[in-house]
Amino acid sequence: MDLPQLLLVGLVLLLGLLGVMVPGVPGTWLVWAGVLWWALHERSSAAWVLLVASTGLLLVVQVVIWLLPPRRLRGAGVHRRMVVYAGAGALLGFVLVPVVGAVPGFVGGVYLSERLRLGSSGQARASVRVVMRAVGTSVLVELLACLMVTAAWVGVVLGA
Repeated sequence: MDLPQLLLVGLVLLLGLLGVMVPGVPGTWLVWAGVLWWALHERSSAAWVLLVASTGLLLVVQVVIWLLPPRRLRGAGVHRRMVVYAGAGALLGFVLVPVVGAVPGFVGGVYLSERLRLGSSGQARASVRVVMRAVGTSVLVELLACLMVTAAWVGVVLGA
């Protein structure tokens, strides 16, 4: 696969990661579709193994998310800026401390957004607790799985 196609696949994966954090956008399926597209063009054993492993992981995550309590976005006071801060924090945390760093990055992004909006540390912490109960678990599980698939894809592409 040539460089422009790899960049397009990377863009689809990035859009999928961002889509995980936006309600109504099929972020997980965009990540899977990007890996599928790459595997169909690459046709190597590493590509097929990554596709099969990604498919299994993302299907398990969909079942887990379905079993988790539903998201209550409006009732928890979630706004677009908070989603952007939380997503940026998770991505930054994932890069700084691979895989495990996404969790504190997500929480830190929510806290920073609320601290800037509310001005008080105590109010921001209380708001983070409410948000994490309402949306954190399901979004974080889905985001972490998509980040793992994306990181594995980057590893296979750079290793080839």
